[in-house]
Parts: sequence; C-alpha cells; structure tokens
Amino acid sequence: MIYTFPFELDDFQKEACQFIDEGKSVVVCAPTGAGKTVIAQHAIHRALEEGKRIFYTTPLKALSNQKYYDFGEKYGHDRVGLLTGDTSINRNAQIVIMTTEVFRNMLYGTNFGAVADNLKDVKYIVLDEVHYMNDEQRGTVWEESIIYCPVNIQIIALSATVANADELTAWINTVHSDTKLVNTDFRPVPLRFYYYDSSQPDKLLPLLTPTGQLNKKIRPEKRQWGRHAKNTQKSPVKNVVRNLAALDMLPAIYFTFSRKKCDEQMEQCASLGLITKDEQAAIRQFIDEYIAENPHLYNNKHIEFLLQGVASHHAGLLPGWKNLVEKLFQKGLIKVVFATETLAAGINMPARSTVISTVSKKTDSGHRMLTANEFLQMSGRAGRRGMDEIGYVVVVGTPFQSPEEVAELVLSSANPLESRFSPSYSMVLNLLQRFSLDEAKELISKSFGYYSAGSRMQPILKKYELIKAEIADRQTVCPYNLSDKDFKYYDKNRSLYVQNRMTYKQILKQEKKKNRPLSPEILKFGEKNKELLKIIHSFPCEHCNKYKKHYKNLEVLTRLYQKQASLDKEMERQRDIYWNDFLSHRAVLIDMGYLVDDYPTQIGITTSQIRSENELFISEIVFSNVLDNLTPSQLAAVICAITTEDLRVDIPYIPYSKQIRKTLNLIKDIKHKVERVQKNHMVDNPLYINPYFSSLIELWCEGAEWETVVEQIDIGEGDIVRAFKRTVDVLRQFTTIDNIPENLVFTAREAIDKILREPVNVD
Repeated sequence: MIYTFPFELDDFQKEACQFIDEGKSVVVCAPTGAGKTVIAQHAIHRALEEGKRIFYTTPLKALSNQKYYDFGEKYGHDRVGLLTGDTSINRNAQIVIMTTEVFRNMLYGTNFGAVADNLKDVKYIVLDEVHYMNDEQRGTVWEESIIYCPVNIQIIALSATVANADELTAWINTVHSDTKLVNTDFRPVPLRFYYYDSSQPDKLLPLLTPTGQLNKKIRPEKRQWGRHAKNTQKSPVKNVVRNLAALDMLPAIYFTFSRKKCDEQMEQCASLGLITKDEQAAIRQFIDEYIAENPHLYNNKHIEFLLQGVASHHAGLLPGWKNLVEKLFQKGLIKVVFATETLAAGINMPARSTVISTVSKKTDSGHRMLTANEFLQMSGRAGRRGMDEIGYVVVVGTPFQSPEEVAELVLSSANPLESRFSPSYSMVLNLLQRFSLDEAKELISKSFGYYSAGSRMQPILKKYELIKAEIADRQTVCPYNLSDKDFKYYDKNRSLYVQNRMTYKQILKQEKKKNRPLSPEILKFGEKNKELLKIIHSFPCEHCNKYKKHYKNLEVLTRLYQKQASLDKEMERQRDIYWNDFLSHRAVLIDMGYLVDDYPTQIGITTSQIRSENELFISEIVFSNVLDNLTPSQLAAVICAITTEDLRVDIPYIPYSKQIRKTLNLIKDIKHKVERVQKNHMVDNPLYINPYFSSLIELWCEGAEWETVVEQIDIGEGDIVRAFKRTVDVLRQFTTIDNIPENLVFTAREAIDKILREPVNVD
C-alpha cells in the first residue's frame, strides 16, 4: 500500500512506491525538484511499519546533516541516527542517515565491525544523488556500494536526469537483484528560460520562441579589446537583480564560478532595497538568536549584507555561516544568494529563479562549456513546489558565449553516467582479505565501468567495423586462382629482378668503359638474374589486367591489418583496464610487504582500514616511526601537510617549528620511495606534502584565538576549517584502526581535542 501523503502523488512516484511494495529495487531518474524524496519516505514508512531498518546515504556531509534534522523532526529524533566521518549519533536507530563513503566502509567490514552486525535488520538502502557516480574523485564509492550490497537489501537509487538510466538499471539488475527503472522528465514546476542582453539592460528577454527557436531579438555581447577593456565592461549583476525584483521573480540563486565574484556581487546588490522593514527586523532577530548559539560568528563582516536581503555562499565561508544563510533563505528572508555551483549539489534551497552568470567555466586545462548535466543541476533549483507555478532560469550574456550556444545547451539532453571505478590500495587489501584473487577478479568485473565498457568502446568498435569492411572490400579475386602469398612471391621476385637488372647494366657499362673482361662473379650475377626472369615469366600476373589493382590493394591491406591489430590491443586494454589497474596496485603492495601470498600482512590489514587519498603513503609514514615523538600540535601540523591537496592559489610561506620541518624532511624520503615503486608498476596515485596550513593548525592547537589564526593568511576561513577537518579525519582513524602504536593513538586523541573547538567543530 502507498502511504498517505498530504498531497496527491505524481504517476512516477506512485509507480516507484509500487515497485518497492513488490520487494523490488528501483532506480528513479527525475529532474531536480521533481519530488524523489517522497519515494524514500515511502520506504521509511514501510521500514517503520515492518520493524525493519533503513539506511539513507547522501554524497555530502552537509546533506546528511540536513536529512538527519528533517527526518528527526518528521519521525522523532529517537528513531533517527547519523553516521558521517566524524559523527556517530544513535547508530542502531531504525533510520540511519550517512554519507555513501560510510556505507561502503561498512560493507568492507572495516572500522565499523562485522558486516552482519552493521546490516542487522536493514531492509532498504536509499542511495540519494546516485548520479554522483560521475564524480571524478569519488564516483567509485557508489559502484562499490552497489556491488557489495547484500542482495536481500532493496536498493532505492535516486538520480537526477541522466541519458543512460536504462543501462544503470540493467547493471544493478545484473550485480544485485531485480531492479526496475522509473524514468521521467516531468517537472511539477515547469521552467521558463530568459536571457540578459546588456544592450537592453531594462528587460529580460525570453530565450526561445514558442516553437523552440532562438529569440532573434537577442544580440551577442561585444568583446571589448585593448588596455581599458576591464574597466569598460561593467558587471551586469545589479541590472539583472533589479529586473528580477521588478518582475516578481525573487528569491533567486545567482550562480557564478568564482568565490571572489560571489562576494563582490553581493556587495554590489546590497543597496537595491530588496526587503521590507519587517523582513529586516525578522532577519535581525534570527541572526541574534543564531549568533547567541554560535558566538564565533559575532563579528562576521557579512552580517550587514544579510540585513539587506543578500548573501554569498561558497566553500571559503565557515560552515556555521553557510548554515545561517541556508536557514534565512529557506524562510524567504534572503532574496538573492550569490553562490558557486556547489550549492546545486542537493542542498535544500529552492528558489523561484536561478541566474547562471556564464555557460563556460574555467578549469585546470582552460575554459570549457558547461555540460548538459551541470546546467540541468543548476537550472533545476528554480521553481518551488507548492509555491511557484513557474520557475525562471536567466542566463546572462557574456562575450565568451554566443546566444546560439546557450540555446543549444538549454535544449540538449542530459549526459550519460560514466563509470569512475578506480581500484585503490585499500580496495585491493579489503578484497584479498575476504576473497581469492579469482573471486576478486569476478567482483571487479561486476563494476559499472566493466559492464558499460561496451558503450565506452563504441567509438573503437565503430572504427574496427569500418576497417573490417574496407579489408573485405580490398580483397582481390585472382582470375588465375593465385593466393596473396603467391602474388607476393611473384612481386618480390619482380622487384628484385628490376633492381638487379639496373645494377647489372651499370656494371656492364663501367667494365666496357674500362675495357675489361667480365669477371666470373659478374657473369654469375647475370645468370642468377636470368633465373629470376624465368620465375617471373612462369606467373600469369605479367599479362593480368588486375595486377595494378591487386598490388595497390595489398599495399593498403598491410596498413589496415596493422590498424586492426592496434585496435584489437586497445579493446583488450579497455576490457581489462580495471583488472590491470587492480593488479598494478597489488604489485606495489607485494613489493612493499603489504601482501604475502595474496593475503594482507599485519601492516596490510592496517592499511585496508585507512580512508585517505593515498592510504599506502600514510601507512609508510606511521610504520616508519617518524610520528612517534611529536607533541599533539606537531602531529596535527604534519598530518595536515600530508592530507592537504595542491592548491590553485599562491600562499605565502609561514614558518613552523623545527621539529615539524625535520619530520616533513623525513617524510619526503618516504614519498620518493613510494613514488619509485608506484612508477615501476605504472600506478599514478597522488602523494601530498603541502604544509600550507601546518603553522596555522600548530598555532590553533597551542590555543591561539581564531582571529589570530585567520589573519596569518589571505584565504577563506572555510578552506582553513576544511583542511583542519581533513586532519581530524585521519587522526581519528589512528585512534580506531588496528596496529597503530599506542603512544601515537594517545597523541592523536589529544590533537583532535585541541583542534575541535569553535568554529572548527561547527557543521
């Protein structure tokens, strides 16, 4: 039975709930904001009624926290638990919210105890935002979760619109259990697209005509050239927001791809008078109450902008501050949030309109257009169910994109999900701890990447078929039934005869000039060439009118066969790409003593429990004893350096203590050693030593005030908090995994206590 909701369910929601009732797993693929959560809630109702448990996974800790709060309010806090990397609340509850990484780790049976205990009475697993399988760095987690999930647990996979939902469903069907697809492009609040053209600053133009063509009134932006171009190109943000306000299209999320621009645009729009006096009073009251609970935000320089109804939201801000912005926006008190695209990743902040400041973005390898999925994800935030009849999406014209390109993006279909499956050291160790090498190969061959290799190999197969057809086309039917081998024999002798005859003629000429008789060797050479001529005359090819064509075909066929062999090799490589990668990681582990007879050694078991960018590097550091005599603040500084990724911005060097420098120098030697072994086995796993924040975390652990820490460096407070939390994540692992030296466990615990104070401990 479908549980009663206070509103009529849409057809796709009813269909998905029906499949869940029938005991089937389900993939629900629907646009952002279509109401996929209702399907998860139906499964929650069933679990509660049946006395079973349900796990609800999300890709982001912030999303998990939000769901924990929402479901606690809805079903009672005693029934809801939360598990993230650094939080464990009511873990045996009937409804447990967690990050997808935590679920994957549970299935490995590491850190969380036995798999059977972890999954006791669990009947349903919701994999929210399953399209995160496309994520370059973390996508593999979703594949592992589906592969290792016991077949008696029903999977409810919720995804934004993707092109190959049927392929994903067929794969889950293969590796897990009977799975049905519910695929819809239905949006409860339809979207209308507009374009801001700076030559017509007082209006927003419909992007498309009723027939779906580009509006001819839209003009492309002119590119400014010369020294003063930057000064003459004014930011259109005020005009855009002014138009939105005039057309009653607020509240809006204004997406831009630069944190700095988010802050600048917020400041530019603060004077627009977007809120009433009553709303301003409500904002002030809410801020006062929130800051009373979060005093670290008392002097935040953005407070004055919140009181004007505008805010920015990006990774450089403190988590507690972003939380305040989200709450005010949800209450309708903030009219425009200037945000980076991370806001599009599932946080519950519906708006009437979304503004997309440009459809191209800067990456490490230069500018590129947004993908259809990125555009859908951002535009999908527009239109609040039950509040708006229409959602509005405004694309701002820039000189770097044509209106035609924007229209093409708006009209394009979603991109397909691509596998990001990627074996790691802990995956190799975990699998070989539980399975034989052959069984591990079978599990690797269950990955979505392996399953979808067919579609990934389509371009190669296409080339292969074309070459195959051309090979068939180039086959010559000999009128004299000679084989290609015979023809090649004839042609070889013919070429040799022509070459020898020229040589013989030159020798005769020279000898005649010198008035010398021919030597026996020359006479013998001449006789041999006559023999070759007899061989040539014995072949009918000499008089055949197909000779030239046959010759040309054989010449081309040689090249075609080489291409075919090369494509064969590439297809073989693509088919076994994941297994070969697994074997390369295994070879490194064998070389370094982490695997013996395909079973983890003691240090291998420890490494299997580490979750980090390069768990082998961390193990080598731990077991080299370089961390043994460090104080808590020194340990924090060293771990911070090896868990901080390369940053895009230049950060000034801030000195840290001598003991930290000495330890990091020893770690450099370990890094070179691991890199050497990785290179030998063609493994490309990053190893970091980036002490950007080491002096800051040392200061913080020594008891410095937060203001003292942040004034040392010109970077977002959110970046500092994130670096500190990554450090805590690894330090916490030291306190829970096997075989860590006891003194290191105690130092790690002390370091965690020193790091986790406001604002670092605020989610």
